Amino acid sequence: METRNVQLPEVADNTAHDTVIDVAGLGKVVPSGDGTLTILHEISFAVTAGEAVAIVGASGSGKSTLLGLMAGLDLPSSGSIHLGGEPLAGLDEDARAELRGRLLGFVFQSFQLLPALTALENTMLPLELAGRGDARALATAMLARVGLAERLAHYPKHLSGGEQQRVALARAFAMQPRLLLADEPTGNLDADTGAQIIKLMFDMNAEAGTTLILVTHDEALAQRCGRTLRLAAGRLLEH
Repeated sequence: METRNVQLPEVADNTAHDTVIDVAGLGKVVPSGDGTLTILHEISFAVTAGEAVAIVGASGSGKSTLLGLMAGLDLPSSGSIHLGGEPLAGLDEDARAELRGRLLGFVFQSFQLLPALTALENTMLPLELAGRGDARALATAMLARVGLAERLAHYPKHLSGGEQQRVALARAFAMQPRLLLADEPTGNLDADTGAQIIKLMFDMNAEAGTTLILVTHDEALAQRCGRTLRLAAGRLLEH
């Protein structure tokens, strides 16, 4: 699918070498039967602005749990996470949600589009929640950027998997996030469509100067990132 070169609003320069996220001694333990299960063991790393980092590992290695903790969607059992300099542990649920809205964009394997909203409405939603008066114009421009200028009024059920993921990319980048978190973004796509989506995501990431953390089991995809963090049984092997 053809994408268009669209003049988008200028975004802040996010490429300064400051730390976007700092993870220190992170652990996650959950109840399991009569005992507990340790999902993550003493995970520590930092990601600076403009980096593209892959988190790889087999199924069950703790990748998605780590991503959820970094986003403040769950709380760790031990250790700390600073997102944009803010300690997540010091924030309540509402404050974490506000911080996510300001700093984070998300791309999920399952797209996470609202079925009752059109492509345009799905893309506009976070902008409207943030009080942006230019939500419609910016969402329209972003959908054109991902090649969906003719699909604005289409609902998710009328879009292919690749088109739905393009809407998800438009929605994520429309918020001009400092950090994009992508969880197996091609997991529900065929190889050719997945390759198109990955190229588009990396192109848009470079254009916006966004920091990218990508969770994947695909080693070839991980090699497109500048650094790889490797998890095995909840332990960080490489960083």
